[in-house]
Amino acid sequence: MDVEEWFLTEQERGNPSSAIPTWTRGNHAEPLVHGDSYFDRLVTEIAALEVGDHLFFTDWRGDPDERLRPGGPTVAELFSAAARRGVIVKGLMWRSHLDKLQYSEEENRHLGEAVADAGGEVLLDQRVRRGGSHHQKLVVLRHPAAPDRDVAFAGGIDLCHSRRDTAAHDGDPQAVRMSPRYGDHPPWHDVQLMLRGPVVGALDLTFRERWTDPHPLDSRSPLAWVRDLAAGADLHADTLPDPLPDPPECGPHAVQVLRTYPDLTLDRGYPFAPDGERTVARGYTKVIRHARRLIYLEDQYLWSTEVAELFADALRDNPDLHLVAVVPRHPDVDGALSLPPNLVGRAQAISVCQRAGGDRVHIFDVENHAGTPVYVHAKVCVADDVWASVGSDNFNRRSWTHDSELSCAVLDETGAFARDLRLTLWREHLDRADGDDADLVDAASAIEAITASAQKLEDWHTGGRTGPRPPGRLRPHRPEQLGPLTKAWALPAYRLIYDPDGRPMRDRRAKSW
Repeated sequence: MDVEEWFLTEQERGNPSSAIPTWTRGNHAEPLVHGDSYFDRLVTEIAALEVGDHLFFTDWRGDPDERLRPGGPTVAELFSAAARRGVIVKGLMWRSHLDKLQYSEEENRHLGEAVADAGGEVLLDQRVRRGGSHHQKLVVLRHPAAPDRDVAFAGGIDLCHSRRDTAAHDGDPQAVRMSPRYGDHPPWHDVQLMLRGPVVGALDLTFRERWTDPHPLDSRSPLAWVRDLAAGADLHADTLPDPLPDPPECGPHAVQVLRTYPDLTLDRGYPFAPDGERTVARGYTKVIRHARRLIYLEDQYLWSTEVAELFADALRDNPDLHLVAVVPRHPDVDGALSLPPNLVGRAQAISVCQRAGGDRVHIFDVENHAGTPVYVHAKVCVADDVWASVGSDNFNRRSWTHDSELSCAVLDETGAFARDLRLTLWREHLDRADGDDADLVDAASAIEAITASAQKLEDWHTGGRTGPRPPGRLRPHRPEQLGPLTKAWALPAYRLIYDPDGRPMRDRRAKSW
């Protein structure tokens, strides 16, 4: 396999200020589908940490009382117990906006306090653009005396409420407030990667770069700095232990770490990305242009005409290419002011793709067997069953330019990883047993199978739900229509607030990432 054919080269990455490797070989990547699977594995790995081992993590939101298994422990209990055993526990949580705006400032603060009381250190990090967030979801576990046990978890799953769902999609008993269309315990679909091998060193470096950034944690919010100072919050990062050598090779997977950091030039940019980093956008751009048969996405948003135009160009240039995407049926928010901007961006993006690809564009949403919509929070891309990525980034301009993001792209020497990831997800969506996927391997028959299943379920609903419910959980996605007056204000609100642009002005003018 020609890795340079699919991965970004060092020059294409475009950020010489970071020492992160262009890619690493000899890794083992395992997809963990659903929060229940991820949390269970996380508990096992952290519970085995010993004195002197490292537990480093970053997250968008952390709820200290979220139970990682049905009977516990909670996030705070697991991390605090590790710190009390002598594990070096360090974390970076996005400082967030006020809880009154349905964000997570207090939750993140309380998780940090609980871990600090046990001897660890968790900082609230607001070194982002105005209106931006640190959206990376990463846990790195290092064992100085046993590097073959080193492991990292990266993907779309936060350490918080609503994430611990299963394949049955009955929802997490500890739920966040969402649109009432998802019920009291919103069903939640998500994916995380478990990674071993040299890539753990690259992810360890990703954490260290942010931790050692000398700029103040509240550099973007003077009022927050005053509040934190008055409250006695920890505003200074303690020294990390010396970096460890990369873990030994252990598998057939080449992994490329892709990231987004915004341009903060006017405010003294990140030392490791002074002009920002957009390897997420550049990595996807290269792969989308290279795909010839099938691009499969699972994405929370699928917004932005700039992103949609990449797919549209690929569809026009390659007449055999199909785009299959699984998205949420409804946004996670409701309300006269918040809902329309969430709707207009996706409708616009889907329209751009459909005009270019016609019946080669297939957009679905998901429901559980009770008919409740499943909120798709996963951020997965599979191209031609060769290249696959799992990360924190969505297919929108915000994730590609404005917030901090982290994704891992995987190529497999055996050729199995990307194909097996897609088949695992499709078997679940189609109610197939393990191994029942002979017609899903070839792109043409796979698309025929998935579209037929979704249409049967749609026909069952529109026909009054008479007779047995057909197998499968996918239905054709029908974007909600907005009137011209609503679009007139929702579109600029969407572009300025919900999907802002974090690129330097020269890149915006050049329409490049």
